[in-house]
Amino acid sequence: MPNGTYLILITLAAIGVLLALILAVRLHAFLALFITSMALGLAAGMEPLKLIKSMQSGVGEALSFIAIVIGFGAMIGRFVEHSGGGRVLADWLLDKFGRDRGQWAVLTAAFLVGLPVFFEVGFIILAPLVWNLARESKRSLLVFGMPLAAAMTILHSLVPPHPAPSVAAQLLGADIGRTILYGIMLSIPLMIIGGIVYGGWIAKRISPPLPAIADQPVAGDAHGSPPGVLTVIVLLILPVLLIFAATIAGMLKSPGKAAYEFLGHPFTALLIATLSAMFFLGTRRGLNREQVTKLATESLGPVATLLLIIAGGGAFKQVIVDCGVAPYAGGLLASSHISPLLVCFITAAGMRAAQGSATVAIVTAAGILAPLMKQFSGYSPEILVLAVCCGGSSLGHVNDAGFWLVKEYLGMTVGETLRTWTVMKIIIGVTGICILLFVQLWL
Repeated sequence: MPNGTYLILITLAAIGVLLALILAVRLHAFLALFITSMALGLAAGMEPLKLIKSMQSGVGEALSFIAIVIGFGAMIGRFVEHSGGGRVLADWLLDKFGRDRGQWAVLTAAFLVGLPVFFEVGFIILAPLVWNLARESKRSLLVFGMPLAAAMTILHSLVPPHPAPSVAAQLLGADIGRTILYGIMLSIPLMIIGGIVYGGWIAKRISPPLPAIADQPVAGDAHGSPPGVLTVIVLLILPVLLIFAATIAGMLKSPGKAAYEFLGHPFTALLIATLSAMFFLGTRRGLNREQVTKLATESLGPVATLLLIIAGGGAFKQVIVDCGVAPYAGGLLASSHISPLLVCFITAAGMRAAQGSATVAIVTAAGILAPLMKQFSGYSPEILVLAVCCGGSSLGHVNDAGFWLVKEYLGMTVGETLRTWTVMKIIIGVTGICILLFVQLWL
């Protein structure tokens, strides 16, 4: 086995190659991860067949749990989108909050919709609400757009069953229920700071015009009337409630603990929520079996690429473990005085700044850090997961797909998007890790 210094150097070189393949060669992240995994294993002296088995094991471990979670989550999101449930919820909250506090209505709607729905989908669903509020109030579009962007991106990066935090929780050995609970608790102040406080401040300095896309008609659902707001709320929070119930039952050792754990397992909770969404947002609204099946099938197409990236991240992680670099790096880390929370944050933030995708950054960083978990004694796995997610959520700029989505839908220039979206992402990432460091002092 090569010496530890050599292993560290080739691992750093492998990460550099990975970024070069993604950024310079423009290779798909899945291919880049697989090529880098093979190169690292061979450079570390692993036997070729052992290397392949190591990668196969990593892929299986990474996908065995997360593929099901992502699949169910995508189906729920598709039915919410198709039925118009997101708009129904947003309009109801706006009526309750009043138009003078429209930014809080947008933030709350984005929070509820964002629990199971992917960032891009949720942002597009609620964007017309933001445009209408800006038109009617004559206020800056950012007063309403920043709370929407902040809530959707924070939940997408920090709270399972979204892909990145779910994978990080699995790789770092965190309890999924506690990760959801802690992720939501951390998300609330971050959404307020990034969306309401900073959003309100920057809206006084930047007031972009309504984008051309705001004048285009919004496609509707031709099947039946929109669902009731109570139905939408229950469906959105149902899997979270079931998972919470199982976590609390386990902590309190309640009677019937096994039943709670079965119903609250992410597989069961999301299956119940998915079937409920298919019935209440599909069949009950006039869709026949073929149409319901078509919607469910359509929802899985966009997640195929994501699953392959996760598979590549799993392979990369396993090679790092099996080639011997993880034990050596863990020993160095254990003898250093750097907080493991900062190690997690900086690793993920560096990956995010370099290649753009929060999901790829969090998955890759979690894979790199997973072999070192034994060295992080005294730190909750759930807190470490959130540190990785805060790092992966920060530093979104021009190589970030979300950057361009927000730019177009909020009618901003590149410079304005850097001053709004990018600065907001930095604020929430840094604030998040500061909160985690403070919490760790009291644990």
